Amino acid sequence: MRSEKEIFELFLNFAQEDERIRIVTLEGSRTNPTIPDDGFKDYDLSYFVTDMKPYQQNDEWLDIFGKRLILQKPEDMELYPPELGNWYSYLMLFEDGNKVDLSLIPLEKTDEYFENHDGLVEVLIDKDERILTNPIPTDRQYWIQKPSAAKFDDCCNEFWWVSTYVAKGLARKEFLFAVDHLNQIIRPSLLLMMSWKIGFEKGYQFSLGKNYKFIKKFLPEEDWEDLIKTFRCDGYEECWQALFLCHKLFRKYSNELASFHRYQYLDYDEKVSVYIKKIYQQDLEVDV
Repeated sequence: MRSEKEIFELFLNFAQEDERIRIVTLEGSRTNPTIPDDGFKDYDLSYFVTDMKPYQQNDEWLDIFGKRLILQKPEDMELYPPELGNWYSYLMLFEDGNKVDLSLIPLEKTDEYFENHDGLVEVLIDKDERILTNPIPTDRQYWIQKPSAAKFDDCCNEFWWVSTYVAKGLARKEFLFAVDHLNQIIRPSLLLMMSWKIGFEKGYQFSLGKNYKFIKKFLPEEDWEDLIKTFRCDGYEECWQALFLCHKLFRKYSNELASFHRYQYLDYDEKVSVYIKKIYQQDLEVDV
């Protein structure tokens, strides 16, 4: 695998020699000092260019960066519509294992870019000294946010409301319907509640990472093990037990957070739990 030094030299030398590229920025995890380097960090680079069209005419100019295993161009995809407006991106995984996400941004969008970036950005090249103040990378935008009483209640309400959908899906033997609601709403609501409690304990001035990937470090071992078990949904009974584990964990963390912040903990839990247990018992009787 090429080293970080080799990758940066390759992409920055290319930019220096191409007059159409006026600014180069680095984004993402490589600008974040809190993320350890484990050999899997992507390189998120942006070229600010005076003319986009020459690059988009063919992909041959990318060959200088190395042999690719696969290339994705989101702005050319029909099934998954692009999200970057008039930007253009190349997601490249090279044969040596390095992954580079390279975006082309019209130079006239420079101000807009720096007004709206997420904080994790570093200017590597600025040929015309357009950037008056070089931003200091920070992941502040992704810090855990203290919930208001309304947000706390919304999370509780959504969790228990959608739990009834999971139960209904399991009772009807609509497995994919049930699992989708468990994966898309129930567990994310649980993780959000857990993150709020962790934030209260640790000060709300840090991030748990994308998809809560660092949450394990802050959970008791038994809670982490229960959380992992909620992914065991390879059958109807397994899915029921995953749902009940989500209930157990959500009940614990939401009650503790309500106590910490003196938020009202409404009776969604009590009423919905009784309702769902009845459905579960009926489901068992049908199976027998």
